[in-house]
Amino acid sequence: MADIQSGGFVYRSGHDSDDRHFVFDTRRIQRARAVASNRRTRLVTLRKFRSKESGVRLDSFLADLCGDLSRTRIKRLIVDGEVTVDGSSSNAGYRLKAEQEVEIRVPVPIPSHMLPQDIPIDVVYEDDHIMVVDKPAGLPVHPGPGHPDTTLVNGLLGMRPNVDGVGGVMRPGLVHRLDMDTSGLMVVAKTDAAHSTLSAGLKNRKFDKRYTALVDGILTPREALIDAPIGRDPTNRKRMALDDNGRASQTAYSAVTIYANKTLADVKPVTGRTHQIRVHFASIGYPVIGDETYGRVDPNLGRHFLHAHRLGFQHPVTLEDVEFRSDLPVDLQAYLDELE
Repeated sequence: MADIQSGGFVYRSGHDSDDRHFVFDTRRIQRARAVASNRRTRLVTLRKFRSKESGVRLDSFLADLCGDLSRTRIKRLIVDGEVTVDGSSSNAGYRLKAEQEVEIRVPVPIPSHMLPQDIPIDVVYEDDHIMVVDKPAGLPVHPGPGHPDTTLVNGLLGMRPNVDGVGGVMRPGLVHRLDMDTSGLMVVAKTDAAHSTLSAGLKNRKFDKRYTALVDGILTPREALIDAPIGRDPTNRKRMALDDNGRASQTAYSAVTIYANKTLADVKPVTGRTHQIRVHFASIGYPVIGDETYGRVDPNLGRHFLHAHRLGFQHPVTLEDVEFRSDLPVDLQAYLDELE
């Protein structure tokens, strides 16, 4: 006998005289099955350690010994049951006793099977852990409907095959994205540890991302914070729109140069929603120039005027604060020159 309840599955013993109930969370069951399936199909590296003293937290113990894994990644492996203490699973806060054996299984990244392609990519900076690239307008970041290949990811795999599988099989190496017709700076992770640390920094709003945008009209006020939630447009799934039930979204801007009927602005997205800058400026009556989706096409510009000109974050390994800058691309600078 079984009854479906919200959030779980209730199993009653087959013996009528037994009134005990066992409640299972179906989400946990599905997760356990996924983890079990993952163990059967993926290659792993097995690392074994023995604690020398008592009182050290399990996650801290592993973080000290596994320098290639971030603390976030280690905690995820513990939750997924990939870490055992004397043969039994544990939790991140467990305090080890002396001479306990700790094993950690680290899954080997699965190749994405995406096509490596010879696509010119401007590499601004590179070391063993990260790459910072300057994406050109018109290049999709990753494969999707309408562009199965010839993307930034395909180009990255052609340049650096070891990026394959880093951070996932669908978007290897990617930490954040830019719209296809937005140009500018992006950071790419070259290892799982770097990807995990950078992703956590992005989630916790530790990135400093700045954009140059040219908008239609004279921005009033000259400096402000646009605070309006964004969600999927119910009438067009390819668009985003303001939505009271959407995700919290904030965009700060400051006018830099005023032209006859346009404003060049320095823009800082506090959050990182899809199409956020474009949606927010359109919502206050100043659409980004050339934005076919939220404004109008400009015959003198082949795309919208939006460029990610500055990117700052903490390096995932050295922990230094790093910052990179990019000049306006030729097409955007030429458009501005015509306005002066």
